[in-house]
Amino acid sequence: MNDQKLSGKRIAFLATDGFEQVELTAPWKAIHAAGAEVVLVSPKHGEIQGMNHDEKADTFKVDQDVASASAEDFDGLVLPGGVANPDSLRTCDTSVSFVRDFFKQHKPVAAICHGPWTLIEADVVRGRRMTSWPSLKTDLKNAGAQWCDEACVCDEGLVTSRNPDDLPAFCDKAIEEFAEGKHAEQTV
Repeated sequence: MNDQKLSGKRIAFLATDGFEQVELTAPWKAIHAAGAEVVLVSPKHGEIQGMNHDEKADTFKVDQDVASASAEDFDGLVLPGGVANPDSLRTCDTSVSFVRDFFKQHKPVAAICHGPWTLIEADVVRGRRMTSWPSLKTDLKNAGAQWCDEACVCDEGLVTSRNPDDLPAFCDKAIEEFAEGKHAEQTV
């Protein structure tokens, strides 16, 4: 992408150890290429461990501690999947509050694979049309979401996808929603 749709925007990526590496790197590259400043936010200091399925991959330097981060300083949020990453994030009150604040401020959020687990904990999925890794289907339904088996689902600024195969559609739709900005129906 050379059109710089996201010039002047700051997008947070919230992750910790155990994220699916390609679910962070592919959106990161696409969003950065569209002109946004991308910032890796984490409850962990230093570096976090990426995964290629169940094998360790690369480590990534954390740009900002979630405890010092504010949704007010960003135009959107990306939640990569992986199993351990969102499972850990959803037990971190600071991370959950950070996520919830994007919805309170009507800002776009993109979550892929197991990423919606953190959205469930933030209590922001009720009444929303979403997708995810298939094993989260019941969790999302129990939290009040309408689960769909589609490559990419967008509901008023909330972008969700199922797995790495969906990354092209996920990245394109996330960029579109970040470019549009706030959505009145993107709320808690």
